[in-house]
Amino acid sequence: MALLPILCFPDPKLNTIAKSVAAVDATIQNLINDMFETMYEAKGIGLAATQVDVHERVIVMDVSEERDTPLVLINPKLVWTSPETHLNEEGCLSVPGIYDGVTRHDAVKVEALDADGQLRVIEADDLLAVCIQHEMDHLMGKVFVEYLSPLKRNRIKTKMLKAQREARS
Repeated sequence: MALLPILCFPDPKLNTIAKSVAAVDATIQNLINDMFETMYEAKGIGLAATQVDVHERVIVMDVSEERDTPLVLINPKLVWTSPETHLNEEGCLSVPGIYDGVTRHDAVKVEALDADGQLRVIEADDLLAVCIQHEMDHLMGKVFVEYLSPLKRNRIKTKMLKAQREARS
């Protein structure tokens, strides 16, 4: 297993639309393991392959307090969303230190392959539903700050670019 570098906003690679996984093979298994290690090390609750510059439809997450309930979604597809929505405070490993409100569906149902390539249907609400929607956005090339006003987004972009410059010097 290996820690993977996480792309940071406004890296244009974060806007890449991920391709479907053709087969859940050893390469995908290794990617999943590396993504979990990276997510846990970064203290995140979800990570999409797009964020580690692999543009395939793979998500790992664990919203449990104990960090012992890993969930893998390969080629996830939303099949139902609740009509009810809620404004949630979100953050992102690709936008470290930034949190803001995003409106998401209260509950979702998603079909996806698990780490063994088996089709699963997951019904989620609360934090898990928010996390699924957030990570699926990454697979579509969308970062949560894109839901914010252009003014907020530009301020965040400026702040992130400044932090990246300072980290390099």
